[in-house]
Amino acid sequence: MDLSFILYALAALLVAAGMPGIILPAIPGVPLMYAGFLLAAGTDGFERIGWVPLLVLGVLTAISLLVDVLSTVAGAQRVGASRLALAGSVIGTLAGLFFMPLGLFVGPFAGALAGEYLHGRKLGQATKVGLGTWLGIVLGIALKLGLAVAMLLVFAIAWFV
Repeated sequence: MDLSFILYALAALLVAAGMPGIILPAIPGVPLMYAGFLLAAGTDGFERIGWVPLLVLGVLTAISLLVDVLSTVAGAQRVGASRLALAGSVIGTLAGLFFMPLGLFVGPFAGALAGEYLHGRKLGQATKVGLGTWLGIVLGIALKLGLAVAMLLVFAIAWFV
């Protein structure tokens, strides 16, 4: 019995499961997509997809992981956030998962604002930090989305050309 259909279907499921992870912080979206691409490439013995496209996909995956971490920190640091604001942003993001979809947008902002306010800043500065952190997260999502589209294009071109 040929298992290739099942393996290709599993690869497609991994890629599809990774798509929401581009926006949802609890799902490792781009790494799941890479795992799906790797499985699809390995199913036919790496005949259609060789090491060069897989290396490019791996580099894009690594960049997306860096973007994920650095975008939030950069947004927060740009407006002078404290460590409590960064911790609040993480806690707010996790809490926001329970109040989807609005929680994904409000949680990081509210957490950063609360953390900065607890740090002893005035409400105006805490709001500025909350907005900066939130904008960093939104920028990170946009960059990860662009990287995911680039990965899909690299895979499709390598597959069909």
